[in-house]
Amino acid sequence: MSRMPENFLWGGATAANQCEGGFHENGRGIANVDVIPAGEERRAVMEGKLPMFACDDAHYYPSHEAIDMYHHVKEDVRLLAEMGFKCYRFSVAWSRLFPKGDEKEPNEEGFQFYDELIDECLKYGIEPLITICHFDVPMHLVIEYGSWCSRKLVDFYVNYCKALFRRYGKKVKYWLTFNEINMLMHLPFMGAGLSFESDENIKQTQYQAAHHELVASALATKLAHEMMPEAMVGCMLAAGSFYPYTCNPKDVWAAMERDRGNYFFVDVQSRGEYPAYAKKMLEREQIHIEMKEGDEKILRENTVDFISFSYYSSRLTSADPEVNRVRTTGNVMSSLRNPHLEVSEWGWQIDPLGLRITMNALYDRYQKPLFIVENGLGAVDTPDTEGNIHDNYRIEYLREHIKAMKDAVNIDGVELLGYTVWGCIDLISASTGEMKKRYGFIYVDKDNDGEGTLKRSKKDSFEWYKRVIATNGECL
Repeated sequence: MSRMPENFLWGGATAANQCEGGFHENGRGIANVDVIPAGEERRAVMEGKLPMFACDDAHYYPSHEAIDMYHHVKEDVRLLAEMGFKCYRFSVAWSRLFPKGDEKEPNEEGFQFYDELIDECLKYGIEPLITICHFDVPMHLVIEYGSWCSRKLVDFYVNYCKALFRRYGKKVKYWLTFNEINMLMHLPFMGAGLSFESDENIKQTQYQAAHHELVASALATKLAHEMMPEAMVGCMLAAGSFYPYTCNPKDVWAAMERDRGNYFFVDVQSRGEYPAYAKKMLEREQIHIEMKEGDEKILRENTVDFISFSYYSSRLTSADPEVNRVRTTGNVMSSLRNPHLEVSEWGWQIDPLGLRITMNALYDRYQKPLFIVENGLGAVDTPDTEGNIHDNYRIEYLREHIKAMKDAVNIDGVELLGYTVWGCIDLISASTGEMKKRYGFIYVDKDNDGEGTLKRSKKDSFEWYKRVIATNGECL
């Protein structure tokens, strides 16, 4: 009863802007993620409160080199294969294929890296899972059109998808349209290239941009099904259920409202229409979404095949403003401190059972296969005198989450396609820009200032996860 399906997709996940590097190679253009610096100003830039549309000499931009996977691709995929990966989730840098974003034809040189990456995966029997847009927006589209505020980005995105499907349609089965699409509401510039004027109605801008992304996602799903009949297309949510602070019905209602704020995007992508609660909220907030004729039909007829999500922690909320004043730090979505949970070095609350709760909530809501495409522990890894890293804390975190995942599948009946551990090789943290916040089974010699040899080495968790995969989750 505790076995996972025989075709279960064990693996890991990364994002182009956090691992690739190769910043200007082979015609790649600049993207929003390239102008987000490390340091004190990072958060304000990610939130769209501090406009930064170009790089300068006064800041360090960690995405420019990242861990230089661009020049280590064969070595890195070989290490993933050594662990026995069945699946590798990665993203494509939009500006590598379309440097400005509005070109009609792609940059042929930009394909070379992904040709090699995909072929290396297939050589080892690793199923590629491609995220089409993992926070990447070419800066030309941000400056010239206002990013996703403009309806024109729908066409540019679909053209980008068409180039990907044409190139890799016979090699790649699994696709995600947007990474953590709800992040547009929390980190607007990083999530969607949005920045704001001081007198701008921010919510109006965000929901209009969200509508354009939702239409683009539906059109990409339609195109994928037409060009690749065997393909499966999923959406991707930054998930984690909200718990009420007390059994006071007001707290229960506050938690329900916070959950709905995240579910909104997937409700549209999976059910095919704006939910009633969202329509009423937009009405109350006097937010008017401009829709083209046919948009509702596009959304209704092109729903996703599966629901993918990231899970790192649950959240806690209250209806009492005084209680809500003291919140945890470190995570993009802040939370009250749950006294029943331990926390990571970055203040993220560790809740394995919360993964099972979240899985059941999503499966009950959508009745579509799920895919856990991000889960992991960011921690400081300190090599010993011989250079070894004994990351038992990471093994313990993953072990308990996998147990909860197995219970959701085997006891609760949740349909789950796969599980890809976030940052399977150390990479740049999206939220903080740090290198010391490591998630990987593979250590990369680089520090927060960009110094290091980039040498790859195996942590203790490498051999542990290798056994987990080899036994299909039986040996934890």
